[in-house]
Amino acid sequence: MIDEFAKDTLHGRLRRDRQALLWKLDGLSEYDARRPLTATGTNLLGLVKHVATVEARYFGEVFGRPSPEPLPGWQDSDGSDLWATEDETRDQITGFYRRTWEHSDATIAGLPLDAPGHVPWWTEPYADTNLFAVMVHVLGESIRHAGHADILREGLDGRTGLRAELETQVDAEARAAHYAKIEQAARSAAR
Repeated sequence: MIDEFAKDTLHGRLRRDRQALLWKLDGLSEYDARRPLTATGTNLLGLVKHVATVEARYFGEVFGRPSPEPLPGWQDSDGSDLWATEDETRDQITGFYRRTWEHSDATIAGLPLDAPGHVPWWTEPYADTNLFAVMVHVLGESIRHAGHADILREGLDGRTGLRAELETQVDAEARAAHYAKIEQAARSAAR
């Protein structure tokens, strides 16, 4: 009974964070969805592409259920999953992510939590693992990158939150006052 509860809870959280990550693209121009927003080039559409690739690998090849999507070999990873080329459309990338969900969900539904898997890019003795550990790992990756997306989106237009129905209108004056208060505290502490 606890296994099904754990599996359902982890899967539910993964589904929630998938939706949150996609929501960060809503209403953005192509440029804002793709442009580098950090010194390392992190961008919103690239985060979606990366998380889709991560999920495809972990819930695919780790359990002998390769993704139906074309993926380069994990050993050939060159960072190209972290950004969208000019020839890749937003619909292609979000479609890849949604199709990956279907494949991942089938793996999760079809296997028990203790189902064995092998992660060739993990070091020994950790490479031999199970569905539970992979679900925790992928959920952690998804949460981490959804958090990145939240910060990037806030920097673009001030929008924050987990999903549209929980978002509150931005009060620019109150936000500026809050920012100024924190800035003043930081300056005072630095003296």
